[in-house]
Amino acid sequence: MRKLTIIGSGPGGYTAAFAAARAGHSVTLVESAAVGGTCLHTGCIPTKTFKSSADTLEKIRHAGSHAIAGCSGAAIDMPALLARKNNVTGLLASGLEKTCASLGITLMRGRGRITDCREVVVTTQECSMPVASDNVIIATGSRPLDLPSLPADHKYILNSDDVLQLEHVPASVVIVGGGVIGCEMACIFRSFGAAVTVIEGQSRLLPIPSVDAEMSKLLLREMKKTGIRVELGKTVSSAVTEQGVVKLVTGAARPQDAGQVAAGMLEAEAVFVTVGREPRTQGLGLEDAGIAMTPRGWIEVDDCLQTSMPGVYAIGDVLGPEKVMLAHMASAEAEHVVAHLDAPAPCDYSVVPSAIFTTPEIGCVGLSEEQAAACGLPVRSTLLQVRELGKAHAMGEIAGVFKLVTHAENNTILGAHLCGPHATDLVAEAALAIRTGATADAVAHTIHAHPTLAEGFYELCHKAARQ
Repeated sequence: MRKLTIIGSGPGGYTAAFAAARAGHSVTLVESAAVGGTCLHTGCIPTKTFKSSADTLEKIRHAGSHAIAGCSGAAIDMPALLARKNNVTGLLASGLEKTCASLGITLMRGRGRITDCREVVVTTQECSMPVASDNVIIATGSRPLDLPSLPADHKYILNSDDVLQLEHVPASVVIVGGGVIGCEMACIFRSFGAAVTVIEGQSRLLPIPSVDAEMSKLLLREMKKTGIRVELGKTVSSAVTEQGVVKLVTGAARPQDAGQVAAGMLEAEAVFVTVGREPRTQGLGLEDAGIAMTPRGWIEVDDCLQTSMPGVYAIGDVLGPEKVMLAHMASAEAEHVVAHLDAPAPCDYSVVPSAIFTTPEIGCVGLSEEQAAACGLPVRSTLLQVRELGKAHAMGEIAGVFKLVTHAENNTILGAHLCGPHATDLVAEAALAIRTGATADAVAHTIHAHPTLAEGFYELCHKAARQ
């Protein structure tokens, strides 16, 4: 039995604690805030609670097209939504604490500081006390990043945490950053009734290598259909707030484009800044302990997720964009570290699905067409429009496209990129197919129920098998 101390109780931290306790280790979980971390309190769960209300509101507004009368005048009740969000997160946090208690995990409320691989000093409101350990796992996560030209005042200029506390829907919103969080917020608040503008410095929305360009193109089209204004290749150079209105000066994101992109002015009741994250490492004592970090403060680890101090591991968002900053990857990293405490082994990042809760949703796994080509693989791409599915028409949600990336010689599935209703659920089958090395032919010979959205992946693979 080992003594394991885990600092941080987000998806990485609590998963590691549960796995270690079930394996018979003595576990201390250190948390300075609420159990559950960013994912539960200011990330995945609250935003999806907002998204659920946005989706419900859209269904009510379009109820007439489903032969339902008498649904006019629906609007979001923000105080009630905040109460629902807090109830959901509170219930889940309580469940995590009960699991800790049932597994015999010691939950310490305080801040952890690493002195060496065998000791963490925990500072509470009352005192500081050393906790002896055989191993330490750092899982402290990340927090919203401020822009120097647009620092959050938490009233008019808001970070993603602040947005989840809004008690009213701003009449107009400018979202700075067209990544995952920015695009999700744009869709949600447009459904809530705000006039929304998205500013993105790069040439497309969701400028992430793992997201196929076809998905970005379709999302841009669908967002514009709802009235969301999108300005690409631009950034904010300055902002001033006057009488409750934020005035932004925009310009070309790249100096070489300054001649082609004219400076502009935007005004909004609120600005959401969603340009990235920074590590939560302050007060951990990393420098004094000699634990290596990148110039931006992310913790450096080897392939086994071990830091430069043997016996001390780091998982989750605190590793930064060099790894995969997703809650489910943090959980996978946690289980991997705990399973290999006796003999550290490399962590596998080859098949990690991503779920983007825009309207329509996007689910991606494996290689994009560009990534596969860059690897020198012979690539074949297959497309299926969501409007080809009977279930999509029955639901009244026909916007979307499914894309399959296969090896041109043996038809092995290399990547799947799905944009459409429930794409974040449908991507799981594609992940399993890639994980098991399945070919498009294998999926095409697996009977899928009809009429379902899941048969869209079947039809996509059937189409690829015939090429």
